[in-house]
Amino acid sequence: MSTWIVFLRAVNIGARAYPMAELRSVLNEAGYGDVETHIQTGNVRLTSPLRSRAKLEAALEALFERDRGFPVVTMAFTSKELTRVARDATALGEAGPAAYGQYVSLLKETPSAADARRVEGLSRDGERIAVRDRAVHFLFDVPYHAAKVSNAAIEKILGPATNRNVKVINALAEKWG
Repeated sequence: MSTWIVFLRAVNIGARAYPMAELRSVLNEAGYGDVETHIQTGNVRLTSPLRSRAKLEAALEALFERDRGFPVVTMAFTSKELTRVARDATALGEAGPAAYGQYVSLLKETPSAADARRVEGLSRDGERIAVRDRAVHFLFDVPYHAAKVSNAAIEKILGPATNRNVKVINALAEKWG
């Protein structure tokens, strides 16, 4: 059995409700093991016989859409990958702390070097962006709501992504990494 940390995009926003108790129940009924969730934003740890990230994501997306009636884009990471994302976030924050916070967009696919440079080129005063593997790190010296660069802008270049506060990433890496 492989252990996966799964991030669901845009759940529990508006009409896209997916209470974590119901999510855990659906996953358990579908045969996934050791299912745990963390807060209400779609952070899940589970075990599966599937070893392919792409196959797991496809299976989960199909399951969630059947259960909810709307698509739920899903990004799966191994514990080791999640720990690396947290380490990268810590190193970037230590290199230049962000006055208004640090966020991470978790990507479905690893971007090409050219696309990573393109995204990093969106950096501006008060908004630093660094791409590390399947994670885009935002370090803001402006309030989040005032930032010009967003997860939506990143998705236009790199495809599906889901955003988390670095505190959540660190908590998950400590808990499940």
